This record gives sequence, C-alpha cells and structure tokens, in this order.
Amino acid sequence: MIIRQSQLVVDCADPARLAAFWGALMGAAPVDRDPGWSYIDPPEGLRLAFQRVPEPRSGKNRLHLDLEVEDLTGAADAAVALGGRRSGAAQRDAVGAFQVMHDPEGNEFCFVAEAVP
Repeated sequence: MIIRQSQLVVDCADPARLAAFWGALMGAAPVDRDPGWSYIDPPEGLRLAFQRVPEPRSGKNRLHLDLEVEDLTGAADAAVALGGRRSGAAQRDAVGAFQVMHDPEGNEFCFVAEAVP
C-alpha cells in the first residue's frame, strides 16, 4: 500500500476567513466549498483545508507550519496586515532566523529564513 499526503486540515471557527488569510499569504485563491469547508492550493506544497468545528481552539498547537521566506520582517509585516500577529521577537542564530506568528484564529506558524553568508 502506498499512502500519499493529500492535504492538511485545520479545525477552525471561520473556514472562509482563514482560507482568505492563508490564500493571500501564500499566493493561492481561496475556495469556499460550503460554509463549513474552505481550502487553498498553494503554488508549492500541500493543500491547506479549513474545517468548521463547534469547539473553540484551546492550548498550543501540536503541529505548525514552517514557511520559508527571504525577508523575515517583510513576511511578518504582510501577515500582520492580513490579520495575523507576531508572537514575540524574531529569533536569530548562525544558521538563520525564525519568527513565530499566529493566524487570525490564533493558530501558530513560523516564518523561517536561512542566514545570508
């Protein structure tokens, strides 16, 4: 048996809102299949789907996306302009840097950038 990844599903309160946020961030058109299910197909990577659930988000994500960017500050600024928010300051070391972010519903993700030689 061969198993292939098809999509990553995010439980949320407002699928259309999150699909619009993530679509704008990743350059993908949001698709609202119905009021409880939306998704995006980024140019690179896995489909991200958003599924309405009745319970609120609680606690820290057990899984998050790392999104590679060239301009850490610019990517974070763009996410904030779209309704996301930073979580603390960017962390930097000899290998690169990352910025922890939250989408409009508080789901964590990170922008990561390799160190420039």
